[in-house]
Amino acid sequence: MAEENAGMVNPAIFEHLQLKIDEDTSIRDELREIVQTLEKQERSAQSILSRAHSTPTSQLQDVATAAEAAIRHEIESISRLSRTASNHPYYKYNATWTRQVQDACFTILLCGWLGGFASEAVPVNLKDRDAFHLTIEEYLQSLISLVDELARLARNSVTLGDYSRPLQISQFIKDLHAGFQILNLKNDSLRKRSDGIKYRVKEVEDVVYDLSLRNLVPKS
Repeated sequence: MAEENAGMVNPAIFEHLQLKIDEDTSIRDELREIVQTLEKQERSAQSILSRAHSTPTSQLQDVATAAEAAIRHEIESISRLSRTASNHPYYKYNATWTRQVQDACFTILLCGWLGGFASEAVPVNLKDRDAFHLTIEEYLQSLISLVDELARLARNSVTLGDYSRPLQISQFIKDLHAGFQILNLKNDSLRKRSDGIKYRVKEVEDVVYDLSLRNLVPKS
């Protein structure tokens, strides 16, 4: 009888596995609920920031101020996400929120570039503990999104009669491009996107060149 029972699998093993599955599902559902709220807040912030493409420079501070208020809601959700996610292994669940965190970082960067200010207290690339943080890759992805948006803003600024902003944007993204060239990126997605910065630089250079041909470049 002992030999017959030796080949049987203890059902308690599967009961334990089911408990682990249920626990994992509960964690993911909790994280997903926070992330969905963050997504809605990001859409609101990006909608406000998009007004920069049709707003004269003299009125951009109003756009930045309105965006700051929306971004504060994002920061509250990120703080909530941090408290929840830090209770669990970071790399087991970070795919749940990485894109949304990148997008939130982008809205903060763009708002700051436009003259607004929104602080966030998410630590970057932690080494001393396995807790929620903004990774270097997420930050760099956000910078690339900022470059893409500013290249578009350079063209739209000309339409609004602002001929100095394309020059500011040109210098800024050239500096970023130079910085990215220093990096030896291992992440395939990040490397491919960073390769596209040179095209954004060229686009803005073309805008500035066209302004110079028309003698519209402001005298320094």
